[in-house]
Amino acid sequence: MNTQSSTQEAVSTRLAAIRQVLGQQGIFALLVPSADPHLSEYLPEYWQGRQWLSGFQGSVGTLVVTADFAGLWADSRYWEQAERELAGSTIELMKLRPGSPGPLDWLAEQTPEAGVVAVDGAVMALASARQLEDRLVVRNARLLTDQDLLAEVWLDRPQLPSCPVYQHLPPEATVARGQKLAQLRQTMRERGADWHFIATLDDVAWLFNLRGSDVPYNPVFVAFALISLERAILFVAPGKLDSQVRQVLELDGIEVRDYDAIHAGLAAIPAGSHLLVDPARVTRGLIDHLQPAVRRVEGPNPTTLAKSQKSAEDLQHIRRAMEQDGAALCEFFAWLESALGREPVTELTVDERLSAARACRPGFVSLSFSTIAAFNANGAMPHYRATEASHACIEGDGLLLIDSGGQYLGGTTDITRMVPVGTPSIEQKQDCTRVLKGVIALSRARFPRGILSPLLDAIARAPIWADQVDYGHGTGHGVGYFMNVHEGPQVIAYQASAAPQTAMQAGMITSIEPGTYRPGHWGVRIENLVFNREAGRSEFGDFLAFETLTLCPIDTRCLLPELLSEQERSWLNDYHRQVRERLAPLLEGSALEWLQVRTQAL
Repeated sequence: MNTQSSTQEAVSTRLAAIRQVLGQQGIFALLVPSADPHLSEYLPEYWQGRQWLSGFQGSVGTLVVTADFAGLWADSRYWEQAERELAGSTIELMKLRPGSPGPLDWLAEQTPEAGVVAVDGAVMALASARQLEDRLVVRNARLLTDQDLLAEVWLDRPQLPSCPVYQHLPPEATVARGQKLAQLRQTMRERGADWHFIATLDDVAWLFNLRGSDVPYNPVFVAFALISLERAILFVAPGKLDSQVRQVLELDGIEVRDYDAIHAGLAAIPAGSHLLVDPARVTRGLIDHLQPAVRRVEGPNPTTLAKSQKSAEDLQHIRRAMEQDGAALCEFFAWLESALGREPVTELTVDERLSAARACRPGFVSLSFSTIAAFNANGAMPHYRATEASHACIEGDGLLLIDSGGQYLGGTTDITRMVPVGTPSIEQKQDCTRVLKGVIALSRARFPRGILSPLLDAIARAPIWADQVDYGHGTGHGVGYFMNVHEGPQVIAYQASAAPQTAMQAGMITSIEPGTYRPGHWGVRIENLVFNREAGRSEFGDFLAFETLTLCPIDTRCLLPELLSEQERSWLNDYHRQVRERLAPLLEGSALEWLQVRTQAL
């Protein structure tokens, strides 16, 4: 039996088991989000229930199971992958498009009168639970949130992660945890809150200057935090903190309790207290432990905005991390260019060699996400991942898309570059040039401080839309500081809600990564990270501009230079001059020669 058939058989068995549970309890539907009690993007195995039940390996998707239907909702980044992985499973791919019904809409329409929809409240955002309950009430239906039905059928469920927690220390940790706590408490006072509950792992790690490895590629650890105006409590599993870390935390006035004590901790918040909580970043199951008389002050976690605004000291370390990362990329690309056509190279080889090049660099800790090395048709899947069972050899003619990044003690990197293999077609070069024009358009933009970040999306798309081409994903996401490669509150995507907390502020780091995807043929994406810097003040207020942080040549062999304007050529030549000047001192031999050739002016 092949792997796909084995997976299909396992999924069928699991669906049958969960349907039996639904039938026994009189439940119409089970909703399984891609989430954990911390509403993380990337999940520890213990909470990968949607993946276990459906067989779909993508990081984002929502599963709904009824007695006679199973559907997996995913956006365009995952359509090809989902169609392949769901084939033969009886699970229907429900393609999410702007304006199309999502899983909550489907449940609101399909749930019968007085029906019951179940979801593990421990992993469903409070805001989402409210939205679904409001939709169900018109049918006199109800949402059941106090049971984890998967636990009844997932008998070999993995254990919670037990990796140790360590300190993020100076000089890379530029602000002491005591100073961060003082800043947070000041914001709590301004919002009229006595307590603040933090469930998101990146916020907890940032606030306490701690890091871990409970989630692949993200230096975070499974924990909660409760902060009052006088106390700070960290809830983390026993054994994850050694005696030295515990002692340091105690000296800073931080009490450590068992991870499982969070329910009791929430229940112990005194009646009449005002608790600051973000309804989009905390789950229904956790909030249900509060006393009814605790008054909630709802709004974004203050730490989310605070950690997005990197300081001048942070930026110094980030620039050095970008230089080391760029040097590793030059060494890799020099090898790749010499190897293509002379020795076997696969998408897996690309991952191995690039990871090895980064691992040799000072301050490197881990990759920041799973490397995407996608040749020709595989590049049309934005979140493609090569495996031992399914990968391409890099040979013939076409385009190789490489999206990769690293975690360094002084910063987090994320970069996408296109590599010409053999002789790319004119159409492929047109796509690469058009995408680069989008990168340049947004990179050169100036904009008012406080503009809502989703509104910037059209700047990058305009040169692409001009040829009646588009792409389904957002143009940019926030990036952490030795933290998650995807962080908020800013996001450059017209699909995102233009909420007040998405306002662009000085110090934020964001990706710029437009693309073009032609299913079955090729995909193009070019990505740099940029920093929001002060750009001056006029009678119309304060303005910001982007400083490009990423340092690596953009291969001009993938381009049609005649399609670039003089301004666009000037931007590219100036960028390549800066890349050459900053990376050359870190390189020698073939890597230095490659850098000099690939940064020649157009």
